[in-house]
Amino acid sequence: METHLLQNNRLHYAEVYASDIFELKNLFLQKFNVHKINENFGIPFLLAKNKNMVFAFASLILNPKNETDFLIHTDQAFNQEERKQFIVTVKEFFGRNNSENFRNPLQLKSNIERMINWLND
Repeated sequence: METHLLQNNRLHYAEVYASDIFELKNLFLQKFNVHKINENFGIPFLLAKNKNMVFAFASLILNPKNETDFLIHTDQAFNQEERKQFIVTVKEFFGRNNSENFRNPLQLKSNIERMINWLND
């Protein structure tokens, strides 16, 4: 089944709030077929949704060079065109944000560890 979210302009991007975290956790667990989140869950910062359904989210992570980077996690219903547009939006958001999680790898590492501990308890 193909979705036409971009064509209908019903796909919206939004910053992640605390109230979104458990839905994002469930999307992550389903995507990887695991029972606990890990460091790849990161710190979610932007999501793509249609009405009340989340199709994708971007998370801050530390890359192998211990630099702040991001990963994008998507639902199967998220098609290639939607993914490309979301990546563009995430890159723009990532590039202009100057908060500690975006620019301080030590702060991000600590926050990712706390997020993992909180969500896996």
